Amino acid sequence: MRSADGPASAAAGEQLRRAVDTYLDHLTVERALAANTLASYRRDLDRYVEWLVGSGVTALPDVAARDIAGHVAALRAPDGDAPPLSASSAARAASAVRGLHRFALLEGLAPADPSREVKPPALPKRLPKALDVDQVSRLLAGPADGPLALRDRALLEFLYGTGARISEAVGLAVDDLDLAARPGMVVLHGKGGKTRLVPMGSYARSALDAYLVRGRPALSANGTGRPTVFLNARGGTLSRQSAWTILRKAAQRAGLPVDGPGGVSPHTLRHSFATHLLDGGADIRVVQELLGHASVTTTQVYTLVTVDRLREVYATAHPRAR
Repeated sequence: MRSADGPASAAAGEQLRRAVDTYLDHLTVERALAANTLASYRRDLDRYVEWLVGSGVTALPDVAARDIAGHVAALRAPDGDAPPLSASSAARAASAVRGLHRFALLEGLAPADPSREVKPPALPKRLPKALDVDQVSRLLAGPADGPLALRDRALLEFLYGTGARISEAVGLAVDDLDLAARPGMVVLHGKGGKTRLVPMGSYARSALDAYLVRGRPALSANGTGRPTVFLNARGGTLSRQSAWTILRKAAQRAGLPVDGPGGVSPHTLRHSFATHLLDGGADIRVVQELLGHASVTTTQVYTLVTVDRLREVYATAHPRAR
């Protein structure tokens, strides 16, 4: 990454730095960004100004697309003793640069937005972590004695049996489980206020029945009659953090990792739900509907998981695979 030192370079970049300050003031006042986010933008844009000054560019109207492309490429290249930025950090920095140029165009600080011509750095696809069927069985095989244990079993079975997000599970109301009107089905309230009807398997229904009959009344007696299905020990609505703690403890009890990139996470049972459906031959459009994805493109990431699974099975099972 280029750099220019000394008073001359500071003076040369003054106009650019004023533009950055104006943009950050706008983000602070108009968009009320968090202090940490603003600090990250400041670092990213200070680095950008340094690059431009080192390249001989001292004002935003003089910036060309090739200057931005050069800066983005430099973010991912070693710079002396400094390591290159990660793909996600480089993408964030490029986003800050694009935001600055869009703002400059709207505010009349520059006649054009050259960042439109620069393709942002592509982030590597992160495959969702899915457990195999045996691991899921171990995760769900915990004790079910007492109101809290019955609740925990019902919650985990529900997450895996429906593919619900944890936020959808803790927001589930008793009326959403109107099994008389919708046998074996449940209403989930997803992102953006969208609802969807999802089937439940027999294991999830059985665990919920046991909890609703023998566990939830005892918990509800401690509270003020909350309508949500999953309650905490005080009778209030179970929080997302508490649901994650339940999953984490179940994973530890089952001998599954909970830390690091391969650890069990709040979305693990949802990922496993989707992956096992596709492994079993489910149509991707059906899985999209069950997960509540607006676009099938989002669901297609799970097909990459199943392809990896196919390779793994082939490599271990075929006598001439190695």
